[in-house]
Amino acid sequence: MSDMKDVAVLLAGHGSRDPDGVDEFAQLAAIMRDKHPAALEYGFLEFARPTLTEAAERLIAGGATRIVMTPAVLLAAMHAKNDLPSELQALARDYPAVSFQFAATMNLHPTLLAVCRERLIASETQSSATVSRADTCLVVVGRGTSDPDANGDVHKLARMLAEGMGYGASFVCYSGTAQPLVADGLASAARLGCKRLVVLPYFLFDGVLVKRIYQAADDLAARAPEIEVLKAGYLGVDARVADVLLERAEQGVNGDANMNCALCQYRVRIVGMEHKVGMPQQAHHLKARADAQSAGEINWPPYTPHPIEAESMRIITAGRDWSIYPTDQHLALKRLVHTTGDFTCVDDMFFSPGAAETGMRALLRCQRIVTDVTMVETGLKRAVLKQLGVETWCGVHDEETRLVAEAHGLTRSAAGIRRAWEKFGNDVVIAIGDAPTAIMEVVRLVREHGWRPQLVVGLPVGFVGTRECKDALRKLMQVPRITNSGTRGGSPWAATVVNALMIAAIDHVYREKQAQ
Repeated sequence: MSDMKDVAVLLAGHGSRDPDGVDEFAQLAAIMRDKHPAALEYGFLEFARPTLTEAAERLIAGGATRIVMTPAVLLAAMHAKNDLPSELQALARDYPAVSFQFAATMNLHPTLLAVCRERLIASETQSSATVSRADTCLVVVGRGTSDPDANGDVHKLARMLAEGMGYGASFVCYSGTAQPLVADGLASAARLGCKRLVVLPYFLFDGVLVKRIYQAADDLAARAPEIEVLKAGYLGVDARVADVLLERAEQGVNGDANMNCALCQYRVRIVGMEHKVGMPQQAHHLKARADAQSAGEINWPPYTPHPIEAESMRIITAGRDWSIYPTDQHLALKRLVHTTGDFTCVDDMFFSPGAAETGMRALLRCQRIVTDVTMVETGLKRAVLKQLGVETWCGVHDEETRLVAEAHGLTRSAAGIRRAWEKFGNDVVIAIGDAPTAIMEVVRLVREHGWRPQLVVGLPVGFVGTRECKDALRKLMQVPRITNSGTRGGSPWAATVVNALMIAAIDHVYREKQAQ
């Protein structure tokens, strides 16, 4: 066993907009500080201060040379697998003289199960009625993530508690990202026929989401007075929770920070998640790092083109009269000329009213681009994507896409678009640069199934079906769209238009901050 007397603990939390959650985190850290023989500081990924960098700097200023980052995170998903390791790597680069180690998440620790049991028993004392647990449905509410392994652990927790405590039924729902969401899950659980529902938020601390869960439970109780709805407490400020975190810290120092890798979507080809295998670790919360000048403030630089690119754009700007086009289209049109070397390429372009402005704002909000082929995805500027925090998705080479294409007689590009509709819903920007069939699938889904992507850029090249698909997209009044007429286009065209909208988004944010 390692001697923890010379190991400082950096307790890493996600952060909350709710001061109650932040206060409870600080209280738990105080309990841990009393129990731990060395220094202990805490920091957050976002929404609250101090940041993880600020907390680490306090430890280092106090003389710490060995630091173990300990995630105050219940389950291993994106935060534990990507964001926190990325933060740790950044700290290790900035402070090479300090030894940094990483601990595992809390997971389904037996002690946490025991705390959950106490919370459930305490909830039963809220009622004067005597209801058998066989007539009670346990509803466990998890945070919900994009990682099916972590979501599955919530189901495992519910099953272990239900069987261990004798509940007649159990149901799982989530506060976000995963389905079913809380209100829908509670409504479904109420239809199981049990006399009582006990709602258990599997959360560490109070906060916006926990309050919403309890409100949803109250709403159900008001709608269905024939069912008793009890609200169990979350884990909260508890010495046993502190003990679990300190145990994880020591395991991390000993090299035993084991996560469940058997079904990790970043290591194993999980159904529907094949594209995530081997993804680089990239933090999604760097906006909260210590380079923020104040809480919530982001140091957002403008887009700076390469000198050759800047000179090319100067020549293009002077090369023709751009005043005949709406101002919000100028950047995309000029960059198309830059890509093609042809001033006439813009003559055939079509922007639905407000499409450029809508697309720019959508990239700031929904932050996901779906492409029909990898060539479009490859043509998107990496640095710009990173600055905006925009993710890209192309399913053309996925195994599930192949199966869907074969089962329904589609091209793979069209099948990838269908999967994007199913996976992501409306919060996407579509960029199609190769396949007319992908555009026709977009048109069908919009017309027949009410799909409403934020913007559709359709600029395929070719002679078979190309004119027809562009004409169909142009007439698709339900969605903002950018296309052209004729046979010209291609993946570089589609990528160029989206790059222009992303650059416009960056400059829009920069100008707004400069004006403040």
